[in-house]
Amino acid sequence: MRTAVVSPKFVVRTVLAGVVVVGVVAGCSPTKDGTPTTEVSGKPTSGEKTVQYNPCKELSDEALRATKVDPASKDVTTDAPTGPVSARVCQWTSTEGPYYVSVSSTIYSQDDARKNDKLTGFRDVRIGSRAGLVYQDKSDEDKLRCYANLPWSKGMFEVTVGWQYSERASMPQSPPCDLAVRHAQELEPYLPK
Repeated sequence: MRTAVVSPKFVVRTVLAGVVVVGVVAGCSPTKDGTPTTEVSGKPTSGEKTVQYNPCKELSDEALRATKVDPASKDVTTDAPTGPVSARVCQWTSTEGPYYVSVSSTIYSQDDARKNDKLTGFRDVRIGSRAGLVYQDKSDEDKLRCYANLPWSKGMFEVTVGWQYSERASMPQSPPCDLAVRHAQELEPYLPK
């Protein structure tokens, strides 16, 4: 029996390394005769962005089975119930090997990822019809993780493969970037454009 042991703190740190911390600029609300008005747009009026897609709730079991992960193994890494949210992340255990696959939905762009000094090894790659981006976290000295990034109209998706440390000798590639790209390609048709 395989057991993935991944510390939630480790996963959150990994996800945060994959996105750039962006300062929030508070905007002014429109006014009429000096009195603030309320816009009905479904967006926060403070100027803060919120990620629009939640892989924890919107990624179907069909999509998860297509990429060969166990839908019942879902582990919610970050999914704040209220307020402005810059990322939502869930992970699942692979049915093919001793690793997990996580899917992040963020408000950040590929340009933000390229500017993140905690990331390295950038490589452009085609993922379905999208111009994807592959990279690693500089702090991952054992090269157990790799990120495949897909753009979408409201930010980016990040598909991460993280190999179990205790099984690192069985990795087909270190870091497992080809595997991350494969999972991203399998999930791409199920993700919003």
